[in-house]
Amino acid sequence: MAEFQQRMVQLRQQLNDASYAYYVLDTPTLADTVYDRLYRELEDLEAQHPELITPDSPTQRVGDRPSQQFESVRHDVPLYSLENAFDQREFAAWEARWQRQIQAEIGEIPDYAYVCELKIDGSAIALTYKDGLLVRGLTRGDGTIGEEITSNIKTIRSIPLRLRDENPPPTVEVRGEAFLPIAMFDAINRDRVTRDEAAFANPRNAAAGTLRQLDPRIVADRQLSFFGYTLHLPDTPREHQPSTQSAALQQLEQWGFQVNPNRCCCQSAAEVAAYYDRWDDDRHHLPYMTDGVVVKLDSVALQTQLGFTQKFPRWAIALKYPAEEVPTIVRAIVVQVGRTGALTPVAELDPVTLAGTTVSRATLHNADRIAELDLHVGDTVIVRKAGEIIPEVVRVLADLRPTTARAYTMPQACPECESPTVKPEGEAVTRCINNRCPAILRGSLSHWASRGAMDIDGLGEKLIEQLVDRGWVTSIADLYQRLNVNLVTQIDRMGRKSATNLIAAIEASKQQPWERLLYGLGIRHVGSVNAKAITNRFTTVDQLTAASADDIAEVYGVGTEIATSIVVWFSQAANRQLITQLRQAGLQLQADPEAIASLAGTLADRPLAGKTFVLTGTLPTLKRNEAKAKIERAGGKITSSVSKKTDFVVAGEDAGSKLDKAQTLGITVLTEAEFLQKFD
Repeated sequence: MAEFQQRMVQLRQQLNDASYAYYVLDTPTLADTVYDRLYRELEDLEAQHPELITPDSPTQRVGDRPSQQFESVRHDVPLYSLENAFDQREFAAWEARWQRQIQAEIGEIPDYAYVCELKIDGSAIALTYKDGLLVRGLTRGDGTIGEEITSNIKTIRSIPLRLRDENPPPTVEVRGEAFLPIAMFDAINRDRVTRDEAAFANPRNAAAGTLRQLDPRIVADRQLSFFGYTLHLPDTPREHQPSTQSAALQQLEQWGFQVNPNRCCCQSAAEVAAYYDRWDDDRHHLPYMTDGVVVKLDSVALQTQLGFTQKFPRWAIALKYPAEEVPTIVRAIVVQVGRTGALTPVAELDPVTLAGTTVSRATLHNADRIAELDLHVGDTVIVRKAGEIIPEVVRVLADLRPTTARAYTMPQACPECESPTVKPEGEAVTRCINNRCPAILRGSLSHWASRGAMDIDGLGEKLIEQLVDRGWVTSIADLYQRLNVNLVTQIDRMGRKSATNLIAAIEASKQQPWERLLYGLGIRHVGSVNAKAITNRFTTVDQLTAASADDIAEVYGVGTEIATSIVVWFSQAANRQLITQLRQAGLQLQADPEAIASLAGTLADRPLAGKTFVLTGTLPTLKRNEAKAKIERAGGKITSSVSKKTDFVVAGEDAGSKLDKAQTLGITVLTEAEFLQKFD
């Protein structure tokens, strides 16, 4: 059970971090297929052990919170995600589920049809029209709350500013996908490369980034397009609304929207399969990216009868295509050294086109993966990338191996500093452990200056490389203790104004809050989300330095691995010296005192202040997140494991090992009814 729990904690952390990076920061870290695979693994584990489901699990939510750069607006009708199917067997299981529900509720399965639409690789948006006039455009956000981007929406020429209808309904909400045509995506990336900017990973990422530009002129220049795919008429009687999805799409066309012309009405699962198979090949000739087929029940009455789960409509599913794979040849293997000292082997390939982008490099992860593949330089390999961020080598075609191919072994010395490398027992990663390694230093400085950490504008990778190469910066503290305008102006292409702006940005970063500083330190496994949770509990660096791994692990969302990593980091003399230097430089190593006092005063007045709860099993009426919210509103704290410091365990059906441990430790166990009577 402990192994299952540890794996589930790891999966939740990785998936939540990936969702935050993708939806909030617009900097994807996981490929879609990798995310889907991890998500499916977590779903399977939670199905086997429902008592281990926690409210922070990505399976318990619709999406992630929107960016704070735009005004947040609640959707009148939630934008649900779609359940995924990855083959016809899973599609058949979905079909059987909805049919069982209909059979149970109305006694028979009526005649039905499906509407199949290509799944566009873009960004979902919601458009509101009042009396025929476009008045609001929102991003999907978390499905409940989106970002108001009306000015940007109006630059998309395929979106009508006014409906083509002399007598429009009072209110219409149109849902659809904003996307970048492949030709425009390629042109944008070529332009970004010439300006030494990072290329967009794929058209979907580019579309999302474009919609969230603060300057509508940039959005207009990128020439987004739009396909409408559904509508809502909240002020129109049901009898006057389209009765089928097909009719809704026709209505959108009549109002002046672009609707994907490649849709099809299918009378059976066999026809859906034929449509899916046809577009598996034909999609590569389209001027836009698509990675699957969206299948919806055509009848609106059936849709209404089936309704929604917590996350998905029961009447629609996304039938995804498998990851695209192509062969190419490995010409060389190089090693990159990251900010944690991890050595990552990367295959240099003959360039190939995958999912609309050119790929010439692919990660090999680590030495174990190379051994598993039995990879040689010169091998023909299969590379996979279906709209993904990071191309990967899937397998080696050993039958095509030339006699000149040579096996590869990881270097025993760091390619950056020539220090001996190590491969810790139980880990797959080879590491450089020289804290003065230039690669580790460059990575640490880039992370420190990044937007989610200290947000030092102007301190980019090229400038960092020059500062490190010249020996002017040998640690994070040197940014504050050694750099000045006169020194920085000696760098190539750095004028006095740019140098002044950089020093001002470094100075301004001293005011970044304690949570950002902790994240910026780059401690292994500490992301921006858990950094905030940790600093809410340990409001000063001195408190965190003195904390034990057990104390830190009690923070909600922080497990043993993260806690141990923090303790190890603070145990190293060089890191403690860095903290001393940052303190002397005037950085924020504690939370705002007024906020701390206010929070303490507020919590002290709450009935559950200082009480720790564990929820286990299935409660009769309350969902996990509802019970958690009640406890936290009353000042209590939720943890995922039972310990001597636990005050109460609220147990439902199938409570399992947590209940047993609570009884062994003599901890008060409450039923839901007892909990509500005592504390609600």
